[in-house]
Amino acid sequence: MNYRASIELIQTRLAESAATKTAMRRDDELTATLASVAATIVEAYRTGNKLLLFGNGGSAADAQHIAAELVGRFYERRRPLAAVALNANTCSVTSVANDFSFGEVFEREIQALGQPGDVAIGISTSGSSANVVRALDAAKAQGLVTVAFTGVSGGGLKGSVDHCLRVPSDDIARVQEGHITAGHIICELVENALFG
Repeated sequence: MNYRASIELIQTRLAESAATKTAMRRDDELTATLASVAATIVEAYRTGNKLLLFGNGGSAADAQHIAAELVGRFYERRRPLAAVALNANTCSVTSVANDFSFGEVFEREIQALGQPGDVAIGISTSGSSANVVRALDAAKAQGLVTVAFTGVSGGGLKGSVDHCLRVPSDDIARVQEGHITAGHIICELVENALFG
């Protein structure tokens, strides 16, 4: 690829990313969902509960990123908030995948760690990742508040969770960019509510 073609590709991808964020800003359902999810997390923290996040691949990285912002800090120097990225426990993930199935890796962690009133956020660009679906089903059965971050369709998670945040795109890269933007907004809203 020559230099000019590279520049054109860069400009195209930046424009697509900006267009997705603009679509998110104009999506009343998405912004209402963001506000509701943040309020739900604030309530969980106020009652001594925690946040459990999980996903596969890039979504696993997003889960870890959001958890780190809450345990460490986002903008404010403040006490740490309880947030765990389930996919970061490689011993648990690999042992469950080996001894049971990969479809059960997050479900078993939810069953082990989840308490009524906790919030579970499953991240899946398609909304149909089997292990994310199973874990959110288990979370709901245990009395956790369930949240899915998905792409535009919502996949199988759209109708089965308490809150489904659907980024208005079906391009995986744009959806992932939308997820981390949504995660950052949630972290800021949570910090403002608890420590503002």
